Amino acid sequence: MAEDLSATRLPTDYVPRIHRAEVLGVERSGPGMVRVRFGGTDLRDYPTTGIGDEYVRMFFPDRPDEEVRLPRITTVRGWEYADGVEPSAMRVYTVRGHAPGEITVDFVVHDGGVAAAWAQQARPGQAVGVNPPCGLYERPDALTRQILVADEPGLPAALRLAELTADEVETVLLLEVRGADHRIRADVGNVEYIWLDGSGNGNGESRILDALRELAPGDDTYVWVSTEGRLNRAARRYLRHERKLPAHHYKCVAYWQDRAEVWRSRYEELGPEFASKVRAVRSAADRDPEEIADEMENLYESAGL
Repeated sequence: MAEDLSATRLPTDYVPRIHRAEVLGVERSGPGMVRVRFGGTDLRDYPTTGIGDEYVRMFFPDRPDEEVRLPRITTVRGWEYADGVEPSAMRVYTVRGHAPGEITVDFVVHDGGVAAAWAQQARPGQAVGVNPPCGLYERPDALTRQILVADEPGLPAALRLAELTADEVETVLLLEVRGADHRIRADVGNVEYIWLDGSGNGNGESRILDALRELAPGDDTYVWVSTEGRLNRAARRYLRHERKLPAHHYKCVAYWQDRAEVWRSRYEELGPEFASKVRAVRSAADRDPEEIADEMENLYESAGL
């Protein structure tokens, strides 16, 4: 498949596809995290964007002892299944590490969830599918400080970002974990850690927003936030509307949704009219992305989402 890769930071000679990633090894990187190392012949040319928060869409088999059904790629970000083929379960995860022919992914351990359950039983020889990676972090070179904010699902991306950029810019890691024993540090020394233990992560009210306010990011600072959905919206509102930072001074990405089943149920209750409003806002390609994000947030907040 021929496709223009100029905007993706992927190698121009790379031919995009859904790769079969075979488990090479499994270990605990902490009491709340399972690290899986993937390789195999189909990852021999697997690319990297070189961006620390690059993520992939992972396709899982119905049962661990079965082969995963891989879709056909349509674009770098798109795919499709043949008629009559049931789609595999798909989840989005950060690439924790990349080496030639290998990637490493950290999975948060929690009850329920297709990916978490799969990771806790993973063993060499099993396989998943992965699409080409995509990175989001975009720190302007002129900024001299960065604050990387994450709860546990965003922790792997925050740590890798620190490892790849802390030599270039003053780095503060603001991290919320389920307890002090869930702390995981980056493989780099020149960073400042602010740990919030025992809050957020679905186990109580988050303290991230209050801690971020105390740091008072200014015009010299880039703020990267990867947290639960509602908390992420609140952090973005603070940065955009209270601190009045320019859009290129922050990146806020929701990594998960607390009580996701309740959220989905509420969304479905709102019916097709609400879904149509959401699509209309998202598809307004000629508008400022930040204005679109503002409208989406207001739409969700008014609907109790």
